[in-house]
Amino acid sequence: MTVKDYIENIIQPKLQGDGGWVEYKSFEENELTLIFRGECSKCLILHRCIAWIEEEIKKDLKKDVKVNAIRKRPYFQEV
Repeated sequence: MTVKDYIENIIQPKLQGDGGWVEYKSFEENELTLIFRGECSKCLILHRCIAWIEEEIKKDLKKDVKVNAIRKRPYFQEV
């Protein structure tokens, strides 16, 4: 399973249960860039979720990654 597939099929459904949304953007040289939307875009403890994602990828895919988080609010909130 690729990192992209893992994010889309394993991580994303878990975050959706809490009203969040994560999108895969890129994975280069062990840096995984993810876009966080929905409840994740305003979460005060997103750093914990990022650490959890890094741990899950290490455990399940045997890869050391650093997550670069980009928060994106819905377009109607960006005014």
